[in-house]
Amino acid sequence: QLQLVESGGGLVQSGGSLKLSCVASGDSLDQYSIGWFRQAPGKEREGVGCAGTGAFICSYADSVKGRFTISRDNNKNTVYLQMKSLKPEDTAVYTCAARKGGAIMIPGLYAYWGQGTQVTVSS
Repeated sequence: QLQLVESGGGLVQSGGSLKLSCVASGDSLDQYSIGWFRQAPGKEREGVGCAGTGAFICSYADSVKGRFTISRDNNKNTVYLQMKSLKPEDTAVYTCAARKGGAIMIPGLYAYWGQGTQVTVSS
């Protein structure tokens, strides 16, 4: 069974950058579409962006467009979320998820989830 583990979160100042990793085990990640989601305290889970199999990248949330980039390295069974120009409102727990099927930012359609990694952006 596919298992996902995120890393790379932490505390960063506003304007800074972080790169999150989502490492898969138990199966080959190149068969799965990946979604990145985040949830801030008291708020609903929000889709950040997603990556289909191959080179296809679906649209990003408007709030992160131009600042966040998803990439994948199938040789390392890893998907990345590069975050730049971070803002305090980006503070959240970031989680990757995987599904077999098209890339789409609907959390309920993802069968496999990581445990999440905390990103905190200070002003």
